[in-house]
Amino acid sequence: MNPPAPPFLRVLLVDDGAHRVRLIAETLVRQGHEVLAVLDEATRIHEVVQRQRPDLVIVDAEAPGRDTLEHLATLHEEMPRPVLMFAECGAAPTVRAALRAGVSAYVVAGLQPERLEAVMQVACARFEQERALRDELAGVQLELAGRKQIERAKGLLMQEQGLSEDAAYRRLRRLAMDRSETLAAVAQRLIEAAQLLRS
Repeated sequence: MNPPAPPFLRVLLVDDGAHRVRLIAETLVRQGHEVLAVLDEATRIHEVVQRQRPDLVIVDAEAPGRDTLEHLATLHEEMPRPVLMFAECGAAPTVRAALRAGVSAYVVAGLQPERLEAVMQVACARFEQERALRDELAGVQLELAGRKQIERAKGLLMQEQGLSEDAAYRRLRRLAMDRSETLAAVAQRLIEAAQLLRS
């Protein structure tokens, strides 16, 4: 049984001084992908990504400059995309800076057309893995924030109504069930109401 064909990707290319984007573009087209645009520098990357919504961004650099990394970091923060970077510089600080800027895969010294497909798949897989971790972290942070609100609301009920901790929790839970809301949402409302009364 043959392995499944790699997915068709819409790719944005950025020529950051290495001047190999023509070879990359030709290889991408030969492999069945679409090259949306080729940028001479990274300054317009945010605008083009917003307009074209590429599946992958490929940056071809001798050594990624500070401006390029800053633009990639902004992109990663506002419209994250898998970013594959080919570079000649393999210095550890440069590689770390690129990864911090959101580069999903950093390939040093060597653009081999026959390996491009595999490297692109690695970049996309790593991006998805990082996104899943970020989502999980955000969920955990949200849950912790909710627990803090619940503890605070319980404290208010204990203080204002002389309830025990268990009774305060049961009161919150009953309110949540009656209103079909989460405990955290009810706790937040109670805290806001208490603040309003005290202001």
